[in-house]
Amino acid sequence: MTVESPSALALSHGRLIPVTVHFDDLDALGMLHNARYPLLVERAWTELWQEHGVRFDGDWASAGDACNVVKELLISYEAPVTKPGGYGVHLWLDRLGNIGLTYGFRFCSADGSVTYAAGTRVLVRLDAGTLRPAPWSEAFRAVGRTLLRSAD
Repeated sequence: MTVESPSALALSHGRLIPVTVHFDDLDALGMLHNARYPLLVERAWTELWQEHGVRFDGDWASAGDACNVVKELLISYEAPVTKPGGYGVHLWLDRLGNIGLTYGFRFCSADGSVTYAAGTRVLVRLDAGTLRPAPWSEAFRAVGRTLLRSAD
């Protein structure tokens, strides 16, 4: 993955969610700490899914589709973030399976024109009682289909 200017790409699939980098997110060298990228991506996904009623309110038995775990996280750091302020996270789904999904993301400038980091993350939906894989709900899948990146 490379630094790109994807303004059309950001509009063609997925969503661009605003995020804020704070001064205390920077490391001793004045760069966004590598562990903060996945955290900010997670916050963006949480915001997106909460807009569609998927949330964890402290009760795993009723968490539904919010009861999921990370199976894999891949991230490539493309350019350093060197100052606090407003940025964006471009989110989309690469694959939506019965019990799992793969989403893509770019940590980018607020307008989506500069990519600082990019990657994928695999999630598996769990049954809260057994902690075994369970299918996504149809409501979740319907929203997920709107986030799918085309195979072009």
